[in-house]
Amino acid sequence: MAFRRFVARRGTPFKLWSDQGTNFKSGERELHEAFRSMTPELQQQLARQKVHFHFNPPGAPHFGGAWEREIRSVKSALYASVGAQSVTEEVLRTVLTEVEGILNSKPLGYLSSDVSDGDPVTPNYLLMGRLDGSLPQVVYPQSEMISRWRHSQILTDLFWSAFIKYYLPNQQTRSKWQRDERDIAVGDVVMLIDLQLPRAMWLIGKVTKVMPSADGHIRTAEVLLKERTYTRPVSRMIVLPAIPDNMDTS
Repeated sequence: MAFRRFVARRGTPFKLWSDQGTNFKSGERELHEAFRSMTPELQQQLARQKVHFHFNPPGAPHFGGAWEREIRSVKSALYASVGAQSVTEEVLRTVLTEVEGILNSKPLGYLSSDVSDGDPVTPNYLLMGRLDGSLPQVVYPQSEMISRWRHSQILTDLFWSAFIKYYLPNQQTRSKWQRDERDIAVGDVVMLIDLQLPRAMWLIGKVTKVMPSADGHIRTAEVLLKERTYTRPVSRMIVLPAIPDNMDTS
């Protein structure tokens, strides 16, 4: 059912990556058995889908580090926001769907062919082919959990606050006294982290000036953001990688 929901929402995938959880392995086995029991005509039609299951080696969860880290951040934020509360299925489904939108609006990088363009590349941009178009945020105090609608919005706000709290340290891991990391430089495209911002709002700007500290490292920088310059510590910045524009065949 999860696979059918995914296909209905995102289209048929080319590969499915997962660990060797019993639910995933059982799902693969059941799909294969169902395929073998079909008539040759149905098999020929479904074979064109070419969905391939790719499993990590047993006992190697680190092979899926990219998505396992995201899952851990989401779980930590959900525990902090929902916790042991008893919520209706409709409220929980609304919160999880809004969480999906928040995660898919997170910047991945920027197109290297147009560094002056402040619009980052996000999962939603790749999935929908356009910029994110989320609805405006509605903020309610926690004391007003009256309707299911307000309850869902309050829980989503709590998730956003907790997610930023857990997400930022994961993106700025530093190995003190072991190796030197590259300092932020003029021209870098960065994402500014502000815990006071509304949810799913990611500030993307370009570093225009750096301020070296006494030890020669960059601790503060000026960032140009929508024709305004902000001075922020580098601890509140995440450098976005440049994504090559493969569509430029010239």
